[in-house]
Amino acid sequence: MSQRTKTQPIRSLDHVLGVIESCARILDETLPANSQFRAEALEIRSAAAHGAQLTRDLLTPPVLHASPTTRPRVLVADDDRTFLKIAAALLTHQGFDVVAVDDGRGALAALAMSIGPQSFDAIVSDVQMPNCDGIELLREVRRVDLDVPVILMSGTLDVASATAAIEYGAFRYVAKPIEPARFAEVVRHATRAHALARLRREAQQVTGSIRRVSDRAGLEVRFEQAIDGMWMAFQPIVYASGAPFGFEALMRSREASMATPGAILDAAEALDRVTTVGRRVRALVAAHRHDGVLFVNLHSTDLFDPELLDPTSPLTTIASTVVLEITERAQLTWSPELASRIARLRELGFRLAIDDIGAGYSGLTTFTEVEPELVKLDMALVREVHRSTLKQRTIHALCTLCHEFGSLVVAEGVETVEEQDLLVSLGCDLLQGYLIGRPSNDAHPRATAP
Repeated sequence: MSQRTKTQPIRSLDHVLGVIESCARILDETLPANSQFRAEALEIRSAAAHGAQLTRDLLTPPVLHASPTTRPRVLVADDDRTFLKIAAALLTHQGFDVVAVDDGRGALAALAMSIGPQSFDAIVSDVQMPNCDGIELLREVRRVDLDVPVILMSGTLDVASATAAIEYGAFRYVAKPIEPARFAEVVRHATRAHALARLRREAQQVTGSIRRVSDRAGLEVRFEQAIDGMWMAFQPIVYASGAPFGFEALMRSREASMATPGAILDAAEALDRVTTVGRRVRALVAAHRHDGVLFVNLHSTDLFDPELLDPTSPLTTIASTVVLEITERAQLTWSPELASRIARLRELGFRLAIDDIGAGYSGLTTFTEVEPELVKLDMALVREVHRSTLKQRTIHALCTLCHEFGSLVVAEGVETVEEQDLLVSLGCDLLQGYLIGRPSNDAHPRATAP
């Protein structure tokens, strides 16, 4: 098409628009301010200007920012078919490879096919669609791609949907109608952001660093995958004499972004799903054959989970061999209800341990109120204890106090023979750490003789 052929429609359009504007101006000047015809004339003038700008955008040669051989791929999902056609035509003209679908089911099908070179660089979706709304689609997107930007649109903006869009990680939340040039620029900005995210991901793969999930949709998806991929490692615990005592069950997951207990619990707390983690851990531990005593970590929130006190729950059936190790990531506030629950746990046969005494919220107040059968020393006290007189005095005092209450003391994080020998001499009853044995998925770990 020649340049003359391209410009002729635009000139004709400008001529028609000029006539409409002239008529509207005359009506505006001659008709009363409250005239219905005057109001309709102004609406026609506004609609004509909007349509003219859209047509100009469609006829204007696109400014491509991608390489000559690469067209950014965009999924547009909207049940308003008029908008869908206009948006697809505009973006195609602007150099994008567009897949357009008119409902949530079609969007999910397109997403399922977006693998490798067919993956999307940006996704545009109406917030309210049949079969799968925009927020649901965003969550499904995060199952296959943590990085692709999702632009959510709505003709009726409200605080609730805007808040949900931001929380779930929408790239933009925009109102319809939107100026065509602005719409194209938002999509182009999204594809650039995705290209940058891909480069960052490749760099992280090279360096071996773990990608963190920042939006709620991605966090929910990765959390579910972490729960599905959870497994238990077991680390031996021995008496000071070296005789086997039991082992601690340690939470692990095959989900790379949440491979450690801390990462899983951070996500669980953010999503208010701590109980889900606790129940999963207890079920996995109960399913293992075991020798000796089982230490099972218990978030302070888990103390209020009804399943924990259920006589038929998996872990309760082996309660006589279990030590519930209370890890105070959040402050444990003492109350009559909590006291009743702890008493009930002991009635079921459980023993209790306070984890990391001397760290976080764990203190002597919690110790005296719970009266645990076992106490674990904070690893910061244990590490290189043979080099610190202050640490030695602190551990000796703690051991003396615990023994007066009838509690056994576990030294956790023992890594050297020097640490082991000194901890035993200071009064520690049990030992745990890499020197004793590393965590293993074997339910019968072998301890290294001290």
